[in-house]
Amino acid sequence: MSAPGSALFDRLAALFEEGHRADIPDLLTDERFAHTARSTDAAVLIAVTERENPGVILTQRPQDMRDHPGQVAFPGGKIDAGEDAIAAALREAEEEIALSPADVRVIGATDRYQTGTGFEITPVLGVIPPDLPLVANPGEVAAWFEAPLATLLDRASWEEHSAFWRGVERRYLEYHHDGYRIWGVTAAIIANLSRRIAYAELFDA
Repeated sequence: MSAPGSALFDRLAALFEEGHRADIPDLLTDERFAHTARSTDAAVLIAVTERENPGVILTQRPQDMRDHPGQVAFPGGKIDAGEDAIAAALREAEEEIALSPADVRVIGATDRYQTGTGFEITPVLGVIPPDLPLVANPGEVAAWFEAPLATLLDRASWEEHSAFWRGVERRYLEYHHDGYRIWGVTAAIIANLSRRIAYAELFDA
């Protein structure tokens, strides 16, 4: 498995760049479910921890939130005027879990994801030191946790389900980690990222 520290960053960055050299026409999207022609630009941070067994920081939304209550998500939110996706993802991560932008080594932005609720999300991949004293902002985050990157990038870890939404069958991925249900948009973003990063090469012996 990749060594922690800069070795992980360098390997992940190299595979990320290599994986984005060609177009992938069949990435997951909810564009066909969008009920409006207008979309809101947003960004999320995929923060990978620099450890022997790297993890990904995820959050759980409070149950009383209007949009997607109780769901697992990446730190993130709407892109403000004058911001790009990277700046927005870093700002939101600091607001939600007290993750300082200075602690994030950004690798880059990956494929945008169109949600059925009118958001155009740009995921931003970065590497952070392990065991940071992250603190959930109770107004935006009920809890945060770390899930293993190797498991998330392995498609065999995910179950595929289907349900009818807005009168159309929608297929989705789902994975349970320590009592947290990871599915929907978050799962789809991870699945798309796994198409860009060669899982076997990142986690070789």
